Amino acid sequence: MNNKTTELLEYNKIKDILKGYALSEIAKNNIEKLEPSVDKNKIEMDMKETTEARNVVNISSSIPLHSLAGINGIKEKLDKGIILSPEDLETLCGLLKEIKKMKRFMEDKQYYAPTISSYIHSAYEMEDVREEIEKCIVRGAVDDRATSALWKIRRKIYALEDKIKVKLEAVLRNEKYKTYIQDSVISQRNGRYVIPVKSSYRKDIEGSIHDKSNTGSTTFIEPVEVKKAQDELESYRFEEEKEVYRILSTLTNLVCDYKRELNINIEIMSNYDFIFAKGKYSKAIDGRKVSFNTKNYTNIIKGKHPLIGQSAVPLDFEIGKDYKGVIITGPNTGGKTVALKTLGLITMMAQSALHVPVDEGSEIGIFGDILVDIGDGQSIEQNLSTFSSHIKNIINILDNADKYTLVILDEIGSGTDPGEGMGIAISVLEELYDKGATICATTHYNEIKNFAEKHEGFINGSMEFDIETLKPLYKLNIGKPGESNAFLIALRLGMEKKLIEKAHEIAYKEKVDYSQYKIVNTNKLEETKINEEKIEKIKILEKKNNQVKDRPKEPLFNIGDSVFITFMNRTGVICEAENSKGEYGVMVMRKKIRINKKRLSLYIDKEELYPEDYDFDVIFESKENRKKNKVMNKRHVDGMIINIEDK
Repeated sequence: MNNKTTELLEYNKIKDILKGYALSEIAKNNIEKLEPSVDKNKIEMDMKETTEARNVVNISSSIPLHSLAGINGIKEKLDKGIILSPEDLETLCGLLKEIKKMKRFMEDKQYYAPTISSYIHSAYEMEDVREEIEKCIVRGAVDDRATSALWKIRRKIYALEDKIKVKLEAVLRNEKYKTYIQDSVISQRNGRYVIPVKSSYRKDIEGSIHDKSNTGSTTFIEPVEVKKAQDELESYRFEEEKEVYRILSTLTNLVCDYKRELNINIEIMSNYDFIFAKGKYSKAIDGRKVSFNTKNYTNIIKGKHPLIGQSAVPLDFEIGKDYKGVIITGPNTGGKTVALKTLGLITMMAQSALHVPVDEGSEIGIFGDILVDIGDGQSIEQNLSTFSSHIKNIINILDNADKYTLVILDEIGSGTDPGEGMGIAISVLEELYDKGATICATTHYNEIKNFAEKHEGFINGSMEFDIETLKPLYKLNIGKPGESNAFLIALRLGMEKKLIEKAHEIAYKEKVDYSQYKIVNTNKLEETKINEEKIEKIKILEKKNNQVKDRPKEPLFNIGDSVFITFMNRTGVICEAENSKGEYGVMVMRKKIRINKKRLSLYIDKEELYPEDYDFDVIFESKENRKKNKVMNKRHVDGMIINIEDK
């Protein structure tokens, strides 16, 4: 298939989704290379694998696949004669374990998957290799018990390390060196154990200097007391390194003896990964196998666009038996383009041996190529208009079309003068038919509908439209040409009947009485209903606002509340209620002042400061006034006056 078709039908998106179901890079690379085939036998064989994989996926969610991570690097090392690392050997051991598990897993799957279950019989368990790796390599390192020689060497190493640490700890605890030591920690430098000594005392401890701190304040010294043991330890470590190298060399040579078997195992595991990715994807889209023919006959039953999913309206489409060309008409956004893409993409996927979202009994014709012209394809870089881009693509289609080609054309002849566009469209359709191509095209032109109705080998189809709801039904009806709903839609939206009748007469040279259509202008009814609802909401809001206005306002602050005064950056106590100017009396530093409420904020509520029925005169009145008030409450005293400050 050409790159244009792959791009327009979004075939690469299917491959990207399919990659998400694969574990190994090898399988993902195989998916990237996946293309529609024209070999019927190969397609059917590959489709059988996909079907069997789907059967296994249906009954088991856990399939023992290996990701093959790092395998390519291991193969390169073996080819170049490089010794494998413990991590490499552990990876190979993991692969051999999964091969063994896969053999057990596929044993009871022969009934559901007879073909793919037989593939595992070609795999090699390589028991002696796996057992030797398991014995020698533990948690990504050569184990102490890999060989008796390594065991003896490491025992000596562990003993010497303990001996050295004991001596160094004794140095650290020695009162003689207490002032010299920077920290009571034993560390390593260049593979030798050292202690941290203050640089100013480095000459006071006999030994070898191995390093200094970044600041230069600490010197790392190997005391003379452990030098002999350290030299001996270094010698054993060299012996250990040689023995580890010998073990890894032996294991690498053992693996090399099974290089052919290993390559077969890798191929089998990656192939299973690829096949089961197709099976998992089939389950995800509720896909099914289809049958194939080389007669260019396609019958899609309840097909859904794979990228739209279950929400897609099922497509029933048949072509290639009684007719080789289908002309689809219908309103914009009515699903014509989706129908074309569904046909093209399902064909590409089926020829790639992928299950597709269709019902049982669907059949796909095998095409040598699928040529597509969908979308406006306008190119700013090449300065091509929409029409020019279409024509350039159509010329390419005409050059390559033959009897093995499926041609898909969206809005053929659009983008230019309707008369000329219609002429080009009909001549292109005739030329493609004469070349023997299978054709599916969409159009708005009535002349092309008439052409399809009269021309041998063509049939009309239409996307259904609900005139009551003014919504497309996205359902293709083959055998019935699409009718223009423009006048009925305009009538239903409220355009005057006489204007519609005049428009019909101009377009079709005939008079029609549109009073026969009992269409209720639901648009106006809906607008009226919405307006009534808005008025009702306004009335409710006005009623609520009036209730709020009539309700007496509660004061912001009560006498006794502690408030924060913003412009003074301090607190005060409310001593007088709000006046008509919005001012409160506030006691600040034993003085009463009036402050606008906008400059006050509640600091502490009076209920948190004072007990119930507290006498606020104690705070707000002078001692003299309180005495006078007490006397006057008992009897009248001539000439006694209480002065109240008013600021």
